Amino acid sequence: MAENIKRAAALFDLDGTLTNPFTGISNGIRHAMEKMGRTAPDDATIRSHIGPPLQVTFAAFLETDDEARIWEAVGHYRDRYQEIGKFENELIPGIKDVLVHCVEAGYFLSVATSKLESYSKDIIAHFGLSEYFHAIHGSAPDGTNSNKADLIRHILANEPIDPSNAVMIGDRLHDVAGGKANAIPAIGVLWGFGDRDELEEAGAVAVVELPSQLAAAIDRVLVPAPAI
Repeated sequence: MAENIKRAAALFDLDGTLTNPFTGISNGIRHAMEKMGRTAPDDATIRSHIGPPLQVTFAAFLETDDEARIWEAVGHYRDRYQEIGKFENELIPGIKDVLVHCVEAGYFLSVATSKLESYSKDIIAHFGLSEYFHAIHGSAPDGTNSNKADLIRHILANEPIDPSNAVMIGDRLHDVAGGKANAIPAIGVLWGFGDRDELEEAGAVAVVELPSQLAAAIDRVLVPAPAI
């Protein structure tokens, strides 16, 4: 297929959609909060804050809008996550089958995550998923593209994607809102950190409970490439 042809595309969130990163993220948050002289919240609270950019999470946990303190905490988190936390992670069972289906259908696949792009590439490679993705997009160290709307806009501007034939797949309202801001429908998944009410209220066009249901949901949204 010629490179200048815009393609049907599936954009996948990473945390809570392709992998379960709770152990690494929660350990990183505990480490950072300890370094900041604060007690980390409990697991349920941490779980409810996975999805938004780290600077948003630490602003909430530290109860501050002091940018210096927020980014200091982010730095402590990254110190541990870079070496250890990114691999305290588990591949979602059945998700590789979804990616195989999407590749066979001719869809352009991109990771679209608020996580640092460098970490995301390491994680995708670690789980043997690199061969399925045409692109991996995440945030920059300074927070650029950590907002899902900005990130998706960046992907659409830089990849051969037909924006009228694309879908965002994710587990939190931020994924749905990011898609909506770019006129991209979103499919919510329930094996991550959000719940059905959150995803439906945000405007997801479908919400699926199991990875085995996801490929069919994607096919209902996207128009596949014609056979060559």
